[in-house]
Amino acid sequence: MLRGVNHITIAVTDLNRSLAFYTELLGMKAHVRWDSGAYLSLGDVWFCLSCDEASPGKDYSHIALDIAEEDYAAFAGKLRSAEVREWKQNKSEGRSLYFLDPDGHKLEAHCGSLQSRLTSLESRPYPGLEWL
Repeated sequence: MLRGVNHITIAVTDLNRSLAFYTELLGMKAHVRWDSGAYLSLGDVWFCLSCDEASPGKDYSHIALDIAEEDYAAFAGKLRSAEVREWKQNKSEGRSLYFLDPDGHKLEAHCGSLQSRLTSLESRPYPGLEWL
């Protein structure tokens, strides 16, 4: 049986640039690097940067990263000062900053949890919402 997320791998075109972005701007911990990749971690999540042709999708698919409410403003300011490109404005529950990595992968820093989202749906349900 599946137990959870094991790791996330993304394709990057410039390992040095991506390592700097994910460690210096996002605060991930670097563990090892090699000619064509690197292993990082964020909390309990193992994150792999793999050198390859990056072709991020044009849909809403993205990786959402958890951030505490008290850290949100400083984090958002840091990314905006570094001129990190934003790809969407938040319209849902909880504070969110939607931004792109150097290869255009869609990321989100989000304050909230599944439970806070479900609670918000009680008063503002999505069209066609069905509780399961």
